[in-house]
Amino acid sequence: MKPEKIKIISFGYFEKKYLREILDEIEHEFSIPVVLREGHLDLSEFFDPARKQYDANKLLKEIETNFAPERKKTLGIFNVDLFIPILTFIYGQAFLNGRCGIASAYRLTNERYGLKPDETVFTDRLRKEIIHELGHTFGLYHCINPTCVMRSSTYVEDIDQKDWRFCAKCRKELGVE
Repeated sequence: MKPEKIKIISFGYFEKKYLREILDEIEHEFSIPVVLREGHLDLSEFFDPARKQYDANKLLKEIETNFAPERKKTLGIFNVDLFIPILTFIYGQAFLNGRCGIASAYRLTNERYGLKPDETVFTDRLRKEIIHELGHTFGLYHCINPTCVMRSSTYVEDIDQKDWRFCAKCRKELGVE
C-alpha cells in the first residue's frame, strides 16, 4: 500500500532554503506529497563518547518509535556524525521496506574535506542522501548502476558521481514512471 505522504523532519538547524529546494524533487521521484516538519530530540543519549559519534541504530529506532506514524514514510535529518558498529561512519540509514530512515548532513559539506564552501554541492549531496534513504524505505536495495541514486556511497566522491534520480530499473521497482 502506497503511503499517503512522506514526512521529512529536521532535527537541528538547517537553512530552510536547502530543504524546500529538495522537497519538490523528492515529490517528483516518489510521486507522493512531502511535508517538512521540525523535530526536537535530546541527542546526548545517542552519543558514544568512545567514538565521538552518534549511534545511527539507536537514532533510527527512536525515529521509528516516536516520529514515524503509520501510512507515512518518515526521514529524520540530522547534522551529527553517524556510525554503526561495523563502519567508521555512515551518511544515513533506513529500515528496508520500513517506515523510516535517517540522514546526516555532517559529512556532506566541502569544508569537512578542506575545500571551499559550495552551497550547490552541499544541497546536491543532501538531496541524494535523502532520496537514497527513502528509496530503502520503499524496498529498494543498492543498485549497480553507477549513476543511480541507489548506488552505495562509501565516500563523498561516490555521492558526487551519482545522479539524484532513480535509474529505469529502480523506477520500475518503485512503480513510478
